[in-house]
Amino acid sequence: MIYTLTVDSISGMYWDHDCIRVIEIDEGASLFDLHDAIQDAFGFDSDHLYEFYAGRNERNRKIVFGDSEDWEENEDDFCDILLNQVYPLPKGLTLYYLFDFGDSWTFKIKKSRKLKEPEPTVAYPRVIESHGTNPEQYPCYNDEYEDDEE
Repeated sequence: MIYTLTVDSISGMYWDHDCIRVIEIDEGASLFDLHDAIQDAFGFDSDHLYEFYAGRNERNRKIVFGDSEDWEENEDDFCDILLNQVYPLPKGLTLYYLFDFGDSWTFKIKKSRKLKEPEPTVAYPRVIESHGTNPEQYPCYNDEYEDDEE
């Protein structure tokens, strides 16, 4: 089955506007696959550590997925934890994705109650809706790069 996830960029070092992407992804996809899909959907470079957790809000970590102290073990866990193992979440909890522990890009992930059959000609994951422009992951770097070109 295909999950429809609404991924909302809610905070980060350079966050300054709402940005939402609606992603369709197979229920058998891993958290690592979801990480890649979010990176692609928001135009980020996948060059930092990340984590997934569930809580009542973004500051509450009731459930932490892949909570080893060793990053390589966590990354292996993210490859092994499937979305159909994450969902359904306990009542009142929401899934969050934290990317880049320094800049603290935080994304709130809501799953639609409706599941759909996969379409045979469609490659999943895919973005089916976009609201707002992508946030700039490195606006200071972009400014410096533009200054170097002049």
